[in-house]
Amino acid sequence: MDGTQSFPEIVKLLIENGLQSTLILFFLTLIFGLILGMIIAKGRMSKLLIIQMPIRFFLLIMRGTPLILQLYGFYFGLYYIAGLSLDRMTAAVIGFSLNYAAYFAEIYRSGIQAIPKGQYEAAKVLGFNKTQTFFKIILPQVVKIITPSLGSECMTLVKDTSLAHVIGVMEIYVVANQMARSRGMIYLVVAGIFYLIMNAIVSKVFSVIEKRMNYYR
Repeated sequence: MDGTQSFPEIVKLLIENGLQSTLILFFLTLIFGLILGMIIAKGRMSKLLIIQMPIRFFLLIMRGTPLILQLYGFYFGLYYIAGLSLDRMTAAVIGFSLNYAAYFAEIYRSGIQAIPKGQYEAAKVLGFNKTQTFFKIILPQVVKIITPSLGSECMTLVKDTSLAHVIGVMEIYVVANQMARSRGMIYLVVAGIFYLIMNAIVSKVFSVIEKRMNYYR
């Protein structure tokens, strides 16, 4: 440490200047990604090629190209191609949400397809319609199956928020990196501690969810 700021002061600096953007990006990506992921998963499993094929192409693009390039595309590409000027955080949220929705969609699909068809047939015999069957019988079991995979993706998301720096989002990594250039590596070390703490919280949350879902063993 260079002696100009104490450890608590560095922590306060990063909280006040970078943590909020990191958390906003994380939670908005999680919300939009999970919702879009379910919609995409249902389309991916459609028997109609006119629905299934465009979604397959979307999944290939989102999963087959680096997230950094996608962020550049949404921030700079949309302006040059369509004249759309998005602010940095909006572009980051859109890019992250679509990217993670693609991964969440495949996780959802694997969970849904893991449910035996007999479950659907039994629900039909009991008088459940398709909506009731999905939300009351299938979805709780799917959540149980996919919780570990979702947890891993969310932990990756925590770390990936640092990639938003490529389009100028002032998240915690950017602030720490700027301060480290003139005042020492301690700022990056503290930023790393923040990421570690956030992932510890995410890991704990999904561990609790997994234990609660043991009812569906």
